Amino acid sequence: MTALTLGVIVGALSVLLLAGPAAAHNSFTGSDPENGATLDKAPETVQLRFLSRLDPATTKVTVTGPDAAATYGGEPTFDGNRVTVPFTLGPAGLYTVAYEVISGDTHPIKGSVKFTLSVGATPSVPPTPTAEPTTASPSPSATPSLAPAAAENEDGPVWPWLIGGLVVLAAVVALLAFGFARRRRT
Repeated sequence: MTALTLGVIVGALSVLLLAGPAAAHNSFTGSDPENGATLDKAPETVQLRFLSRLDPATTKVTVTGPDAAATYGGEPTFDGNRVTVPFTLGPAGLYTVAYEVISGDTHPIKGSVKFTLSVGATPSVPPTPTAEPTTASPSPSATPSLAPAAAENEDGPVWPWLIGGLVVLAAVVALLAFGFARRRRT
């Protein structure tokens, strides 16, 4: 019974130690409007939610409309783990809200949310193709990529959980082997 207790303690500590670095890793948890939504009425704002608190200095949000050149957002506001961007009605079609967030572990999280407006404004003057995207950073050279990161799971890295699972599995196998060896001796 002592070996079993020791094995459970070692397994639990292994999982907790491996989960520590993963806890510093931020991840996207949702949006309003939801990703893939089709709207009959334009939202007043677009809100993105994340697992951890956001740093306005390292968070960038860009709202791009169906014309792929004009932006339809304003200056972002932050409230803990949420960032809200005012939305300006543009033409009907697909809108992309791209984001880039730097986690507490300095790992960049990139992704996008897309929604479709079934109605839109008819511009009296065509949008200018030189409009700059809205970012939380004053630097125009820090524009995030609109393509989601290919190697990044939006829920965070999976490897810490895999390693933790393998450590727990190894501890269970070792305990079973120890228990069987002890029974044979008696």
